[in-house]
Amino acid sequence: MRIKFCGAARTVTGSQHLLSINGKHVLLECGLYQGRRAEAREKNQSFLFAPEQVETLVLSHAHIDHSGNIPSLVKHGFQGNIIATRATVSLCHVMLRDSAYLQEKDAEWLRKKREEEIEPLYTIEDAELALQHFVGVEYGRPFSVAPGVRAAFYDAGHILGSAGAVFEIEENGRRLRLGFSGDLGRFHMPILRDPVLLDDLDILIMESTYGDRVHHEIEDVEEELAGIVRTVHRRGGRIIIPAFAVGRSQMLVYYLHKLWQHNRIPELPIYVDSPLAVDATAVFRMHPECFDRETYRLFVQDGQDPFGFRRLTYVRDVEDSKKLNDLTTPAIIISASGMAEAGRILHHLRNHIGRPENLVLLVGFMAEHTLGRKLGDGATEVRIFGEVCERRCEVRKLEGLSAHADREQLLALVQRQDPRKLQQIFLVHGEPDPAEALADRIRAAGYGGVHVPSPGEEFTV
Repeated sequence: MRIKFCGAARTVTGSQHLLSINGKHVLLECGLYQGRRAEAREKNQSFLFAPEQVETLVLSHAHIDHSGNIPSLVKHGFQGNIIATRATVSLCHVMLRDSAYLQEKDAEWLRKKREEEIEPLYTIEDAELALQHFVGVEYGRPFSVAPGVRAAFYDAGHILGSAGAVFEIEENGRRLRLGFSGDLGRFHMPILRDPVLLDDLDILIMESTYGDRVHHEIEDVEEELAGIVRTVHRRGGRIIIPAFAVGRSQMLVYYLHKLWQHNRIPELPIYVDSPLAVDATAVFRMHPECFDRETYRLFVQDGQDPFGFRRLTYVRDVEDSKKLNDLTTPAIIISASGMAEAGRILHHLRNHIGRPENLVLLVGFMAEHTLGRKLGDGATEVRIFGEVCERRCEVRKLEGLSAHADREQLLALVQRQDPRKLQQIFLVHGEPDPAEALADRIRAAGYGGVHVPSPGEEFTV
């Protein structure tokens, strides 16, 4: 068996890992690369393998950095099944259509700016065609992937429908168990069940986003969020939150609902300004089988909607979105994209970062070269829509809301394995420093064969 790391190698975006088994090719993930515009476009337009030769795509979850280039894969000749959990399939129907719409709008904007013919990476028609290839399966139910390869999904606790996968492989008279973590979630987080840690593995491909740090306790995060809201409310400001439309937006709404319900934050309007988040939240409501016991106890058993309350408004219409720019009283605006690279969040940032009473709250990982990373790194001037904007507002990070496992939780997954059985560990979906730091900790725990692969690097196992 060969494994080729075609994306999310020494970076946290554009996940693509190619398995070659018994002469067949199986792709894990097919995500969009996000970063500098020109570099991202070049990477997303090409693949480090022939799409038409891929037998099956196995998808861990719906986030765009894992699923967003599937329409391009199909456009370039892929004809097989795309296998994911049922909730992931539901989310992809929303997210890939939305991504295609943004690709078309982005190409239209570039055509006007450069006065040259530029085609979108893919169209809504391409996304619709790709969605016909999806097959939904339940957690824990084995499914056929390719000749000699069967797999099953296990709840990863990262976002709705997210999964790790265990592959049972027979090749040349040898049997192997390969585990793929997908994006591993955290224990004791709201809404979703705790992750299931894979075990009894011979090979492990594992994410390493936060491989060099330990998250705050979730109870501390609740109080920190409440404190931020109270402080900005007192000074009459607006809180602008770039948040992924799927997962992070619903988590923020859940926390704000809980804090408001217990009178821990003042009365102020809260807006979720993202058509995708509106649609994704509807998908969350369709899949209560993924919810944890606390969500049932606090909300569902009493007939309450975890994602709706009196102070909350979901904004779909563009004219209603524009009206938020005229706010002069305290409010919270949650808007996509999560790394502040596209979408309505750019308008809100342009209109609010110049006022010192306001606050930009960063609640997730920001990839290198994104606007969110620049703000988090303290930039006092940033470009938005090609214009230089002065940042005079406060910027805070609330990293404890991350839906990714931290160093200790990732180590816990590794330490479930017998070091005499686990032959190779590949750390992906992490920037070099956290990935290498995690690799060192794993080696110190007595495990060999630990690799942090480079883009395009291939291994025989």
